[in-house]
Amino acid sequence: MPRTNPSPTNRYFEIRRSPIQGRGAFALRAIRKGTRIIEYTGEIIDDDEADRRYADEGMSRHHTFLFAIDGGVSIDGASGGNEARFINHSCDPNCESIEVEGQIFIEAKRTIQPEEELLYDYGYARTSATTPEDEAFYRCRCGAATCRGTILADAKPRSRKPAAKKRVTKKVASKKPASKKPASRKPASKKKASPRRKG
Repeated sequence: MPRTNPSPTNRYFEIRRSPIQGRGAFALRAIRKGTRIIEYTGEIIDDDEADRRYADEGMSRHHTFLFAIDGGVSIDGASGGNEARFINHSCDPNCESIEVEGQIFIEAKRTIQPEEELLYDYGYARTSATTPEDEAFYRCRCGAATCRGTILADAKPRSRKPAAKKRVTKKVASKKPASKKPASRKPASKKKASPRRKG
């Protein structure tokens, strides 16, 4: 099974074939809960450019590397991004994505064992216009016992614990460019993040 060596800045995981989809990130050693594993990097683009690059209509299945960030812009991990773009989705994740002052980081939600695949919940935003076709297009293949069948966020909001983290959504609908600012280490500036979804 082909593997890639971690970059000098990534000492936590390596990339190799994933049973979930394509390539995935696998822990090289135990990673403690709360560890900031890697920053999600890439080109900062606006919504129009994101929609042009990742038009759902031209895809047979959903595939994007976009993360929406504050300021109406997105990070495109496929353009100048790092190994973070290979971290797959799971409905029962061991990681989470957070935004800290315009930067996206992947952190361990619990202790991760060596050889375990790193996963976070993409939780694409739902809208009132979400259709059964959308559910199928954004089908989940994580295989978790708690799999909801889609990478779209839960239909019912989960109860939230008071926390400083803001969920970041992996982009699938609106995309945007922004300038990066140095990350603040203050927990109050953290928010959960999700990849960006189209539509």
